[in-house]
Amino acid sequence: MESWANLDFHLDLSGPGGLRHRLTASLREAVRSARLPPGTRLPASRSLAADLGIARNTVAEAYAELVAEGWLTARQGSGTVVAQRVAPPPPVKRPVADAEVRFDLTVSTPDVTEFPRAEWIRSTRRALTAAPSAAFGPGDPQGRIELRTALAEYLARARGVRADPERIVVCSGFGGAVQMFNRLLKPPIVVEEYGLDFHRSLWKSTVPLAVDDHGANTEQLPDDRRACVLTPAHQFPLGGPLHPRRRASAVEWARRVDGLVLEDDYDGEFRYDRQPVGAVQGLDPEHVVYLGTSSKALSPALRIAWMVLPDRFVDPILALKTDREQHISMLDQLILADFLECGAYDSHVRRMRLKYQRRRDRLVEAVSPYASVSGIAAGMHAVLDTPHEEAIVQTARERGIEVSPLSWFRHELSDDDRTGIVVSFGAPAFPRALPLFTEVLAACH
Repeated sequence: MESWANLDFHLDLSGPGGLRHRLTASLREAVRSARLPPGTRLPASRSLAADLGIARNTVAEAYAELVAEGWLTARQGSGTVVAQRVAPPPPVKRPVADAEVRFDLTVSTPDVTEFPRAEWIRSTRRALTAAPSAAFGPGDPQGRIELRTALAEYLARARGVRADPERIVVCSGFGGAVQMFNRLLKPPIVVEEYGLDFHRSLWKSTVPLAVDDHGANTEQLPDDRRACVLTPAHQFPLGGPLHPRRRASAVEWARRVDGLVLEDDYDGEFRYDRQPVGAVQGLDPEHVVYLGTSSKALSPALRIAWMVLPDRFVDPILALKTDREQHISMLDQLILADFLECGAYDSHVRRMRLKYQRRRDRLVEAVSPYASVSGIAAGMHAVLDTPHEEAIVQTARERGIEVSPLSWFRHELSDDDRTGIVVSFGAPAFPRALPLFTEVLAACH
């Protein structure tokens, strides 16, 4: 075991935030980047405090936080040591020039070729004709009242969300919401052990929560944490819905610790085997933040999302939003409001629901000799359960198809080792790519 005492080591304590926060962040980054490799013994808190010229309690609190997050271990008589962690798999290299990607089936966007242009143009004309002069000014950071009113009606009807327009704040997407909650919530945030690495990286720090066929295991939510992020309608990317018992457990946990559940309902409208399950937010609007977006149903180019907030969070979020996030186009908000009110949004969702269902059915049938598809019939992607993850990704790339290995979505602190392939059947290229992808599966089977 190597000791830090024998190393010439630099900690950067500059930057925003208090001294303990800066020390914790610097140590976390040193472990994350392997500048402090697993097994390294750290100095005693008294020694490090003397070296840095800071209070011993500051070092002790930083060590304790990193032990709780899993970055360090501490045992009586053994000191504080960098934890042995399962290293994330090395990223698969991007295709070289002679292996051009012709079909992108990675999880990214919906089928943007199906954007309802004619209906959107009609809503644009109506919205601009009726728009008050104030709509052409800087606007309200909370969002246009027309859109917030339309959203309150739609979300109550389609997703079972309990909201009024005064609790809705319009933002630029999940990232915009995280930027604000990072200022309000104490890290680390509990996240599902499988999800987008980009989303995890937006938070100051995260710890994983186990996920199985019944969704996130909310019965394991720790009482020393105050916030968690869940995808209850359709766990991303594994595809299971959150079991009713675990939905109730998440709300009970939030009440018990006076915490907050952030519900990411990224594709909650798209379920094919039954009516979509209502949002968890409906169980307790004072302890659940509902996060929705136009990205999956319409287009990520709109950059319009929304938060339905507990009453106590509305003013703090607006105080941060005013100077931390650019306002969303007021004109686009008016157009989306009309699009919702005239029924065009519902019609588009129904049409795309049928189209995506047919594509998923085709995928399940085509891959059935080689792999099973996990999760419920929902969303725009599917996970193929297969032990040949690496071979399939590489062979597919050689044939011009880009797919995502399941390991890409695993939290770096998770010890889960399942393998699989995540395929977007919502991607525009899917219909043309499916026959070739099936050949890839056959070659790797």
